[in-house]
Order: sequence, then structure tokens, then C-alpha cells
Amino acid sequence: MKWIRLRRSKIKVYGKKSQLLMKGMTAPEEHTHFLQGLLTNDVRGLNPGEFNYNLWLKHNGAPIGDFFVYRFPDYFLLDTEEPAQVVIEEFNKLKLSLRVFFEEMDFQHLLVFGEGAKEFIENELGMPAPEEYRFVLKGDVVIANNPVRLKVEAFDIFGKSEGLQPPSEGEISREELEDIRIQKCVPRIHKELKEGFSPLEAGVLDYAISLTKGCYVGQEAIARVHFRGRTPRLLAKLEPLEGSIAEGDKLIEEGKSVGVITSLSPTGRVALGYLLRSKAQEGKEFLTEKGGRVLLKSFCSA
Repeated sequence: MKWIRLRRSKIKVYGKKSQLLMKGMTAPEEHTHFLQGLLTNDVRGLNPGEFNYNLWLKHNGAPIGDFFVYRFPDYFLLDTEEPAQVVIEEFNKLKLSLRVFFEEMDFQHLLVFGEGAKEFIENELGMPAPEEYRFVLKGDVVIANNPVRLKVEAFDIFGKSEGLQPPSEGEISREELEDIRIQKCVPRIHKELKEGFSPLEAGVLDYAISLTKGCYVGQEAIARVHFRGRTPRLLAKLEPLEGSIAEGDKLIEEGKSVGVITSLSPTGRVALGYLLRSKAQEGKEFLTEKGGRVLLKSFCSA
């Protein structure tokens, strides 16, 4: 089992009952209506004790930020790596006349993952581990089973600092966590999820985007890419072989750019990058614009 303290913002979102009645439906809370129309996943469909992963998009489909959205009986809690005050300022501009309110929460955050993580929850914290995409409370501390974070069994534990006692051993550094993320092909906001690339190319459709929830900002751009068929590019895991390799380097074939490196692990042993689908083949080598050489190990997206 491994663990690390994460630096992430927590934002409470709450509001009043909406006056926007729909035939045959009770009025949703205005904070639910606000998040449902802004984020990519089905926030309204969450029950208390459930959460999901969402992107916040521009109208052209480019990601601005990402959030884990936790549903409590009377409010939502957003978990993001974006600065809380920046998010709150932008959300206040977007809420228009909706009676929605935002509050930054002063929480500490532990990520516990890998073999033995479930046993830590059950034995050390003394409670049954929640199922995937669900969370439980121990006092004021949230314990969530998060399969998205690293694509291994992982639990987010966050709340007031006095309620958080980390494991006695297994702490890792941020550099080690980033290396694991890249090894597991987990796309990251502002790295793989950024302007110039469709989120669908990152392979997040199954867990980050609802195609049936109705309108949200950026939906038309996502729908155009999805219903066109296969995306033009694939996200792939790359192995640096020789030469200078850096994030942002273009991948070259026959003098033309066919891809780009988006993440390089701190160890330099593995990278992520996008490649044109027509040029991507496992086991194929590519040159970088600076003369480096990388090997396409495997695909992260289909």
C-alpha cells in the first residue's frame, strides 16, 4: 500500500429550490441545475453518497478544469486541482440569476492506494470500504472509493486535519505519483486534457462524459466528434529511447508532425502523447523534432 498527501481544493456548492419547473417533475435545486448545465457528467443522477468525475469545457469542447463531484443530501462538494478562489470567481459569473452559492472548504486530503488499501480502511479506520464511485463518512471525514484517480484500487480520504491519520509507512513523493499516473495512462487536466485536443481522444468517455444527460457547455463539440466515428488521434504510452525528450516535443515521421508528447515522467522512463491514428502502431519508433527517439509501447485510448 502507498499513500500521499494531495494538494487539492474543496468547494461546497449549495442553493435554493429552482423555479424552473418541468412537466411531470419536481423542481430541482438551483445548485443541481447549475452544475448539470455546466459539467459533462450526469450530476443530477447522483444519489447522496455517490460521486462522479466531470470536465468543465469551453464551448469548443476544450477542457478548462476537472472535478470529482460528491453528492450530499443538501449540497455538492467539488474536488479539483484548480485554485478554489479562481473557480468560485468564474462560477459566480456563470450562475446569472440562479441562487447558487460557493464556499471554499479547508480540508486535508490523503490518497491511499494499491494492495492493502482496502484493508487499511476496514482495519485501521474501522469501517467497511465503500464500493466504487461511492463514499462514506466517519465524522467529518469523507472516504471515497475512486477508480479514476490511478486506475487501481484507491481511496480518497479528506476532511478536517484532526480527523486524518495517515498510514505509518508507504508514503510516496509527488514525483513518484506522477510516474505512476503516466504508467497507468491516466490523462491529467492541462496535460492531456487541454486546448487543441478533444477529451474523447484521451479515452475518458466512459467515466467523464454523459451522452444522454441533455445540454451542457461544450456538448455540441463533444457530440460532433463522437458521432463522426473514430477520433483522428490516439493517446499512447511512449518509452523514451535516446536523446533529449521533453513535454511539448512534436513527433516526426517523414518530416511531418504526427503527434506530440504531453507528459514525461520525472524518471524519464515513460511518457504520454497523442499520435495520428493512421500513423500509430505498437512497437513503432518515432523521432522528436529535437532528434530524440521514442517507442510506442501501448495505446491508452481506443
